[in-house]
Amino acid sequence: GRGFIADFGYSKWKDIEISDDEDDTHPNIDTPSLFRWRHQARVERMGEFEKKKSETKECLEKSQRELAGLKKKLQAADEESEKKKLEADIAKMEKQFSEWKTKESELEKQEKLAPWNVDTICREGFSKTTVNKMPEKKTELSEDERLERSQKFMDKYKKDIEKFGFYHNWDDSKEYLLKNTHLACEDTANYLTYWCVNLQMEEKNSLMKQVAHQTIVMQYILELSKTMEVPPIACVPSFFTKIKTCDAKYMEGFNQELNAFIDRIERRAKEKTDKLMAEIEEEERQKRLGPGGLDPAEVYEELPKELQHCFDSKDIG
Repeated sequence: GRGFIADFGYSKWKDIEISDDEDDTHPNIDTPSLFRWRHQARVERMGEFEKKKSETKECLEKSQRELAGLKKKLQAADEESEKKKLEADIAKMEKQFSEWKTKESELEKQEKLAPWNVDTICREGFSKTTVNKMPEKKTELSEDERLERSQKFMDKYKKDIEKFGFYHNWDDSKEYLLKNTHLACEDTANYLTYWCVNLQMEEKNSLMKQVAHQTIVMQYILELSKTMEVPPIACVPSFFTKIKTCDAKYMEGFNQELNAFIDRIERRAKEKTDKLMAEIEEEERQKRLGPGGLDPAEVYEELPKELQHCFDSKDIG
């Protein structure tokens, strides 16, 4: 492959946007924004689902209480007509209770089959009491200071980040991060994203997909950290435990994010490659320009075939 980008510079990376032609509203989507938008949509959907669950539970408990009350009245009833009326009411209430029970089971099944994401794993398998709270934010850095700090981090830990990018196994990834706790941060995700674009431009598609997988792993850990308001490294053990033991259906959410990310990387790399090749061709054309700003190659193409043959054979006599 061709090494289009030899040196990594964060100041250059910060302007990289992952293009998404299928979205008319947002033609250029950067990875963090995409996660935030998807997170918000998930939160809204989950809110509606939780409301349904809560309403169903209330109705189930209410019908259960009413059923118990009717049965108590039946035991105390003396008159036959009253007993028959209570028995009819009990049958009606039992049917209602059964319907609510069925609805509750359906909602539980839907919840179990829902694709796994950073929001659902926060509710189950993670406990805020087992991890440290997020430290208080320090003084906000200026844009230049933030870029300088990120550049220093990437220059210093480039090899460590790339080693993480090569891991295939969940356990290996987990152990490596726990031994290199400083890598659980935004700068690692940013470098991995840049590296994916670079690898695709170098036509190393298989390796790009491997690094893309690790990019999404890091992005999930970061999003989980924000949701739970704890440092990213505190989420690492639970994240890997959960993803290794979860139902296959839960992996759909992860794989959907990964595939969407790979698609955007491939499109963005093509855009950058096409732009770079066009710039190279223009530079070469500028170098060829003769007197009057004429391009010899273009002039040659406009010559009659006989004259082109003369130039080719260097016979201009």
